[in-house]
Amino acid sequence: MHVIRGLHNLTPSQRGCVATIGNFDGVHRGHQAILQQCREHAARLGVPLTVVVFEPQPREFFAGDQAPPRLTRLREKVRLLRDHGAEQVLCLPFNDALRSLTGRQFIDQVLIQGLNVRHLVVGDDFRFGCDRQGDFELLEAVGSHHGFGVENTHTFTVAGERVSSTRVRTLLASGNFEVAARLLGRAYSLHGRVVRDQQLGRTIGVPTANLPLLPQPLTLRGVFAVVAELPNGARLPAVANVGFRPTVGAKRPTLEVHLLDFSGDLYGQRLTVYPCARLRGEVKFDDFDALKAQIQHDQARARRYFAAAEAGVALTLPLASAPLGRETASSDFTSADNDADANDG
Repeated sequence: MHVIRGLHNLTPSQRGCVATIGNFDGVHRGHQAILQQCREHAARLGVPLTVVVFEPQPREFFAGDQAPPRLTRLREKVRLLRDHGAEQVLCLPFNDALRSLTGRQFIDQVLIQGLNVRHLVVGDDFRFGCDRQGDFELLEAVGSHHGFGVENTHTFTVAGERVSSTRVRTLLASGNFEVAARLLGRAYSLHGRVVRDQQLGRTIGVPTANLPLLPQPLTLRGVFAVVAELPNGARLPAVANVGFRPTVGAKRPTLEVHLLDFSGDLYGQRLTVYPCARLRGEVKFDDFDALKAQIQHDQARARRYFAAAEAGVALTLPLASAPLGRETASSDFTSADNDADANDG
């Protein structure tokens, strides 16, 4: 897997490819269907599969804190894209220079001069360029002249509804982790490295592993029963708070994880945290005694949740083990879920 930061870092061996463009936030099953479509063309042509993404994502550039929260950090997104067949990720900085390109300039500079694309897969309502003139029809016309194919993506539906990043966010925010996992094709997770913090949890008998989060809108916020996966693969029941710790008055979002019945030094280690059940929202308490009492109540609820799991903690993850109704992939693309300019994916 090659991660290429900007057009200027493309080498001759990385040009000539099958490409698709979008945010690919979450790399959900709809995205996976697009990647499968691209892999088939890449194999036929004997060229690499390149995914073009943007940092920041276009909505983040235009809307700032009002943009939808991310499902995946760039690091995780790249890993998931690799796992589903991408051989190259071209990460373009979404800045004033890029946003100022017309549709034709984007095609010329990015697709032709930059990637020398052999085949492009995008939605047929894909629009791009500051003039909003960049569309599927223009891509087809230019592709026909320059010798590259253009194809629309296949819509992937579950239970009759299109899989999208927006739908996954809505399910996660409501605590419906099981259905979200079926749309993602995996259990939703949070990742991070444990850092030293104020260690206030120890003073009330609840030591926590603290994982700082990016200062971006949060996909989840509140207190959850979670499964924490250690670097050695062990999975342990835990309670986690995602947010700003209002009683403490933190300015940056943090993932605080208290592993039930665990003792050990986790500083510097990377944890993967799988939310399983939402327990409550974040609350600002009047004092630490009230906070401690609530944490004890949260722990008791989490223990009851895990005790009710039939097969033990290792199997309580909300995995996509069974289909949710009818799942289809068709070519009638209905919404630009991998749209570089106005997508939600």
